[in-house]
Amino acid sequence: MPSDDLFSPDLNEPLKIPAQESWPETFHRFDQKSIWAVKAALASGRPLLLRGEPGIGKSQLARAAACHLGVPFLPFVVDERSERDELFFTFDAVARLAQAQVSAVIAQTDRGNDWQKALAEENFFRPGVMWKSLHWQDAQKQAERFSKNARQTDSRSSFPDWKPAADARCGPVVLIDEIDKADPSVPNGLLECLGNQGFQIPQLGKTITLGKGNKPPLVIITTNEDRELPAAFLRRCLVLQMEFPEEPEAAKTFLIEERARVFWKEEQVSKTVCETVVNLLLDERKNAKQDGVTVPGAAEYLDILRVLVNLCKAEDPVERDTIQLDALTKISDFALKKNREERS
Repeated sequence: MPSDDLFSPDLNEPLKIPAQESWPETFHRFDQKSIWAVKAALASGRPLLLRGEPGIGKSQLARAAACHLGVPFLPFVVDERSERDELFFTFDAVARLAQAQVSAVIAQTDRGNDWQKALAEENFFRPGVMWKSLHWQDAQKQAERFSKNARQTDSRSSFPDWKPAADARCGPVVLIDEIDKADPSVPNGLLECLGNQGFQIPQLGKTITLGKGNKPPLVIITTNEDRELPAAFLRRCLVLQMEFPEEPEAAKTFLIEERARVFWKEEQVSKTVCETVVNLLLDERKNAKQDGVTVPGAAEYLDILRVLVNLCKAEDPVERDTIQLDALTKISDFALKKNREERS
């Protein structure tokens, strides 16, 4: 397969990303730098670490990559309580206890000894994102076993209608979101799994490895720089710096052409209005940095435009600009000035 075929989305047309569970429908426009970063990760087999401030589009890049590649998107959002094993599996002790209570009643009836099989430990393991990404078929069987015996179905044990194909460019895209919030055991465990192309489930004496004929997953990791990542972890990742351009003209190009125009046409919000919002945003970013508080970015910019487009509509472009600019003076503080007292 030629290297250009590994990952070659259209640079000119925004990619529509369908809704998935709690992730809403959205659009994404690729740029050359991110395309080459994903292509390098696919070719090297290394995880891709995305650095950048919140709202710059890190998580969306992972979704867009999965959508373009035609493979499942498997997100794992990290928080302070996340543990290493959750990447691989979770054991639902509560569901097993509930089943035990039901089985105690069944055992007193004439329906035999099936309750003992129903309480087997292996029935209450729910496959995690790495189990799914390495051995889709085995994880699917395990999810069905869990749902049957735990008598519950949720998004964590559901599978989209997809089968690994011999000509696929990779396995599923796994997003490990905000890994800097986790204990160091989480990134270290992830790298151990990727290096071995598998992991163990000690409780079952079972090892999960890359399924026969399956392609390795594309693992994309994001960080908001809240905590320094282990040096050994960084050495084994490719790193894409997704930086907000501070130079005004570069910021205008990035925010208007690569962000605003992905969602709205000139007939909905003009370049004049978009540039006015950019200027307000850049001024506020400068002030926020001086004060050492939360710095607004691309997410706040899109929030403002979304409000203006949804609230201020008019057929005449001059009238529309007027009412949108007037509304901007009333709403900009809500989106831009966060966690600090308003200046006099």
